[in-house]
Formats: sequence, C-alpha cells, structure tokens
Amino acid sequence: MNTLHARALLFSAIEGGNTFWNREIVTHGPEAVVQRIREGGYVDGKNERAVAAIKNNHPEAILELIQRTGARFITPEETKWPLLINDLATPPIGLVVKGNISALSYSSLAIVGTRNPTNYGVRIAGDFAAGFVDREWAVISGGAYGIDSSAHKGALIAEGITIAVLATGVDVNYPAGNVRLFAEIAETGALISEVMPGVHAVPARFLTRNRLIASLSKATLVVEAAFRSGSLRTARDASELLRPVMAIPGPITSPTSEGCHRLIGERVAEIVTSVADAMEFVSAIR
Repeated sequence: MNTLHARALLFSAIEGGNTFWNREIVTHGPEAVVQRIREGGYVDGKNERAVAAIKNNHPEAILELIQRTGARFITPEETKWPLLINDLATPPIGLVVKGNISALSYSSLAIVGTRNPTNYGVRIAGDFAAGFVDREWAVISGGAYGIDSSAHKGALIAEGITIAVLATGVDVNYPAGNVRLFAEIAETGALISEVMPGVHAVPARFLTRNRLIASLSKATLVVEAAFRSGSLRTARDASELLRPVMAIPGPITSPTSEGCHRLIGERVAEIVTSVADAMEFVSAIR
C-alpha cells in the first residue's frame, strides 16, 4: 500500500483535528498505522468505528468517489500541499480540493464574521476583499451566509481568487442559497474540505473547519462578530499560530461589533479602518 492509499483510508474514517490519530500518523506514518489497524491493533472502543471503516473501505473506491465530484485528494507529500497548514497542532490527513489547486499557493487573507451582518459589515467585507485581491492576494472564508459570502463576492467582483473552506463535503451545497456562489468560486479559486463528499455539517465540524481557515491564511480579518461567535475562534486560532489578526471597529451600541471590540480590547486583534491600514500591518509583521 502506498502513502496516498493509506491517507485516503484514514481520511475517509477519521474526523479532522483528532489528536490521537494525528499523533499516531506523525509518529509511525500513514502506511504503518493502516497496517496496524488491519492486524488488529487499536482495539480501544473509542476507535471502534474508525477502525472498522478503515478495514472495510477500499482506497481506490474512496479516490474514485472524490474524483466523481470533480475534486482531487491532496496530501502533505505533494508539492501543491499548502505548507502553512502544517503549523497546526493537528494538521489534516489530507484535503479534498475542487477547483484551482494553484489558488492554495497565493498569499491569502481570511475574512470572517457574523452570518447576520449589518449593511455596514457587508460593504466593509466586500471592500476589503476587493482591496486585497487587487494587491494579488487571495481571500479565504467559510462559504456561509453573511460576512463570508460578502467577502467571497467582493473578491469575485474584483476578478480575484477566493477560497471557501467548507464544513461539509465539496458536493454538499450548504448553505443551499450559495449554490451559484460555490460554482463561481470553483471556476478560478477553490472549494476545500476535510471530509468526504456527501458528508453533511454538524456543529463540531465548523470548529475544526475554522482552524483550517486560520492556518491557510497569512492573516485574519474579523469584520463583524457577536460577543460569542465562531469567528472569534478563528481569530484565536490564527493568534495561536502567531499570524496577524485584525478587526474592524463598529458602533459601541452594535451587538454585531461586540466580538470585534472584544478582540481589540483583549489585544488579540489590531484595529484597522482601511485596506491600506491592513496591508501596512500585515507587511510589518511579515
């Protein structure tokens, strides 16, 4: 069994961000882990479902399923693998990528925020996305309604590259209203997933997805976010990776700006008010 086939088997059965399996793969290598599973190792009940799936699945069938969606399965052994992602404590076993794999090599900015933005937030997300792609950066976000969609659309309108990191399979249009947006993203940019095609979203997958957004990007910008928001998790993931984090200020009476003000107040994020500010801050850090 080669490395690609071993990783395909492990990828198909193990949830992203799993500390135990990550440690095993890093320590022993994917082929050795699969061999041990097939020889009856890892009998702990917590691993029972993953072990059974790896024993019963066939790597060729897994890769064929991915290819049928128009996507590719890439692994850390490939030259097109985004090296920034290796800074994670639990990097992915592999990634499913639909679209332009070369988009992963661009310097990129993550733009994240609330699913229920104000008109101000929508405009700012689009303006910053357009400003960065004009400077030959890619824009990364999570494909959700709200700030995510506004960032993707801003990049596309400016004829730039944008990447959506999904919490579902690349063939699952979630949210359904973004079907056309996902198709447009994949034309020049990419849809990325850490789960197999056909897999639907569950709450935990959004958290593991957020770490990918942070790690794939050289910097993260939070536009609008509530006091308790998944976007804050992305910002903290980026901060833990020592990547620049920025936040857009808003009215002190606006609930959708409370998260941004919290990041600024806790000195997790730098306040920025223009694309020029953001570029200057990111350039200084780099």
